[in-house]
Amino acid sequence: MPAAASRRFVLLDRDGTINVEKHYLSDPGQMELYPGVGPALRRLQDLGFGLAVITNQSGIGRGYFTLDTLERIHQRMRALLAAYGVVIDGIYLCPHAPEEACDCRKPLPGMVEAAVAELGFDPTQAFLVGDKTVDMELARAVGATGILVRTGHGRAHEGQCAAALVVDDLPAAAALIERLLKEA
Repeated sequence: MPAAASRRFVLLDRDGTINVEKHYLSDPGQMELYPGVGPALRRLQDLGFGLAVITNQSGIGRGYFTLDTLERIHQRMRALLAAYGVVIDGIYLCPHAPEEACDCRKPLPGMVEAAVAELGFDPTQAFLVGDKTVDMELARAVGATGILVRTGHGRAHEGQCAAALVVDDLPAAAALIERLLKEA
């Protein structure tokens, strides 16, 4: 088994988890990390985790912005995180509108399957951190440990995610992951 297959990953929702929730974020200048996200992701990276973003971006399918605009938004996010020494191993997105019936829109596993194929990790050994029920449903579908954050839409979705671990924000999720590693 290649060494890459043994590396564990944290799969991260983007909007409402890494960055402040904005209705259909379409301007790179509006990309704003939540407080503590950079150091939290750096800590996970220092613990040996790979980091991958798994994000529904139906604004593309709805015609609100283009793939080029989304790429500039992701460049801005990567630059903000790089200031903390954080490197995102991959960004996987679903550009489809909900009615397009694709197999990549969360909670379907297409984006995680693409990440596994490219990055070579076991999704059952991964953590998936997000702020919506679909994130926790995706975690369950691929066998990952789901952690719901109360940022973004998290507080509104908390009651629907009984099986998920729930924390206040991404820094708290990183602390929980570190604690779970020590207990294992």
